[in-house]
Amino acid sequence: MPKHHETRPLPYTPDQMFNLVSDVAAYPQFLPWISAIRVRSDSDAEMVADMIVGFKGIKESFSSRVHKHRPDYVRVDYLEGPLKHLHNEWRFRDDGKGGTLVDFEVEFEFKNRLFEMLAGQMFDKALRKMIGAFETRAAQLYGDSGSKSSSAQSAA
Repeated sequence: MPKHHETRPLPYTPDQMFNLVSDVAAYPQFLPWISAIRVRSDSDAEMVADMIVGFKGIKESFSSRVHKHRPDYVRVDYLEGPLKHLHNEWRFRDDGKGGTLVDFEVEFEFKNRLFEMLAGQMFDKALRKMIGAFETRAAQLYGDSGSKSSSAQSAA
């Protein structure tokens, strides 16, 4: 089962990062491979959404429950679709310097072994592209308010 965990320092507040990650309806505007989102329900604490993901002629949709705890975390739990399992979590911690330490964790498993093999081969590249898209979106929304050293660390 592919898994990934990392921590990145970013020059934005925990609240800004929480707002960015919890705005699931905006994902098709900046995330690669996300072609559509339908939010079924949304509250301050929880959202249920359907996402259509497409890559190289393959399109799949899945549903997930998004648990939100402002400004500390956003946790995504899989409900239905082509996966056997999906867990994704973002944690936001004040770094004491005006920025945020973002902890990102994802693990998933496909029902279909072929998809599992394809995803496993491309997992790292796709993950880097996705995380980069969130960082680019944060800079677009909030400006590049971080110091050069914070930006250099997050690119490492």
